[in-house]
Amino acid sequence: MNHIARLRRADLAGILSFLILWGGSVAYLAAAGADWVFPLVSLGVFGILLSAIAWWTSRGGDTAPVAVARPALESTVLLAYLALYAIGFLGWGLTAARAALPPGPGQEWLVLAVKLAVHVVVPAMLLLALGARLGPLLQARLGQRPVWLTLIVLGALILGLLCVVSPSLTEIAALEPTAAQLAWVLPLGFLWMALEAGLCEEFLYRAVLQTRLTAWFGSAWAGIAATSVLFGLAHTPGLYLRGGPGVDGWSTDPWQVAAYAIATLAPLSLLFGFIYHRTKSLLLVVLLHACVNVLPNTAEFIGIWARPGP
Repeated sequence: MNHIARLRRADLAGILSFLILWGGSVAYLAAAGADWVFPLVSLGVFGILLSAIAWWTSRGGDTAPVAVARPALESTVLLAYLALYAIGFLGWGLTAARAALPPGPGQEWLVLAVKLAVHVVVPAMLLLALGARLGPLLQARLGQRPVWLTLIVLGALILGLLCVVSPSLTEIAALEPTAAQLAWVLPLGFLWMALEAGLCEEFLYRAVLQTRLTAWFGSAWAGIAATSVLFGLAHTPGLYLRGGPGVDGWSTDPWQVAAYAIATLAPLSLLFGFIYHRTKSLLLVVLLHACVNVLPNTAEFIGIWARPGP
């Protein structure tokens, strides 16, 4: 009974901490005269509505925590790596990688290789060095009904939502691609996003970091909440150093940039963290992450890899 009470307290502490940090970030944006409405939409759509739907579709999934032998040590090492990654890679390293080659396919391949190394290879090596097992983190579980049902329902909802609220379709149509180009651009663009955005971020944040923090805190909700805040916060150096006037969320005030990153990105991470907790399928969250990114990046993908039609 005491164990259950401690677990519930940890869950409640995780939820309240998230709401305080997210709410404080929104309040800071409002006080600074920045956009605070979109964060409300982000939390309402991703953090609440789609998470509720994911709860329904993932019923019967595997909610058992991933076994972690030394949660405090592994979490501390990974948090230190996350700090270096956020400042060194997202802040300067990604810019250096893009500057190494002129814009085009060569640059894209280089950036993909660097992202995979930083997000997947190095964290995996750190876990192996600490004696952790990678097998439980790499499961697909597509044979389980909660996994494929969540993929179909959430994937369709995300893509449909983006078709309505984003300018993606207009941007794609402006390039006047041919039907033959779209026939290969759309599936390959989705695969590219699944690797560059989905696999990279979901392996690091969900399979690696969330499982460790969940074990360290002794609470799935605390692990999800902490990972979601860190997901937003880690994007701050890149947005602040590589952004500029006209870029959503950028400001000369670094605290405002951090507030924007947490307020807008943490709810999306909350959704993916909840889905991963309910299914333990890395492939599922990778594919759903690609659904979020594919349409907004298709026009750029066409410009790089395909010659638009007349």
